[in-house]
Amino acid sequence: MRIDCHAHVVERRYVEELAADAGLKAEPLPGGQTLLRKDGHTYAWYRESMFDLDARLRDMDAKGVDLRILSLSTPNVYEWRGARQVEAARRMNDVTAAIVRRHPARFAGLASLPLDDIDASLSEIDRAAGTLGLKGVMIGSNVAGMPMNHPRMETVWKRLNALRLPVFEHPMFPADTAGMEEFELPLRVGFVYETTTAAARMIYAGVFERYPDFPYILAHTGGALLTILERLDNGYRLFPDCRKYITRLPSEYARRLYYDTCSFYGPTLTMAHGIVGPERLLWGSDDPYIGADTAHVDQLPIPDRDKAMILGGNAARLFGLKVAAFG
Repeated sequence: MRIDCHAHVVERRYVEELAADAGLKAEPLPGGQTLLRKDGHTYAWYRESMFDLDARLRDMDAKGVDLRILSLSTPNVYEWRGARQVEAARRMNDVTAAIVRRHPARFAGLASLPLDDIDASLSEIDRAAGTLGLKGVMIGSNVAGMPMNHPRMETVWKRLNALRLPVFEHPMFPADTAGMEEFELPLRVGFVYETTTAAARMIYAGVFERYPDFPYILAHTGGALLTILERLDNGYRLFPDCRKYITRLPSEYARRLYYDTCSFYGPTLTMAHGIVGPERLLWGSDDPYIGADTAHVDQLPIPDRDKAMILGGNAARLFGLKVAAFG
């Protein structure tokens, strides 16, 4: 059983409206990519095949992927504001739910939240988990610079915790990308910074101490979080601000979170396996942007039973999925 926890819904109207409203410039490349760029870096990109759901299903068949859990990637709906953000979130959640209804054995979905409007977000959580049948929510690392430990987010975490609804964190661009114009640094390095910083803020702010009952899954194997646990623990030991809201070492909270495998790097995954154990790792492909197969997990020097948990067992348990193995 192979369940992909990190895969994205790509829809033409969303891409076109994002490009128009955010002032993105399209730059077609010879290899078939179209980059949508602004301020010296790529905000989004696509290939025509990404809009072809049948082609994506054929790719799943070729790679032996039983089911993909779809979420809306960066910048999600956060480029819009106010009522327009609410409208965009509801529409994309409807789009995701429609894909799942069309292919219930092959896809599950996560909802986007219009976090500009907390009341609308709470309503959308209930609608997504109820009427739409989505399996959790995707939340960014910041919303127009607002960190995820901001007091405005408290009622969101409380509702998600009460529902025990899984949350998949996906990095957004840093609020300030000045000086990062070359080499796609906001994507290549900024994402790592964002996931690491968001998780550290939430740990130190006591979000996971107050709300311990919902699964929180970090994209890209947690960025650099697992490599700095001792630094975070030393912060707790040395500085009052770092123990103001928590009663245990930060590493203890980090070991209770979940991590996808989208670092795609064997040594990093081996380290993560050693720190948090196989029960806390979920296979991801970052489809259709990367679209990795399972080789980065298959090749790990770990027991087959651990690989089985990572490749599908953990996702089935966390998201409440009943999946018949494909092929």
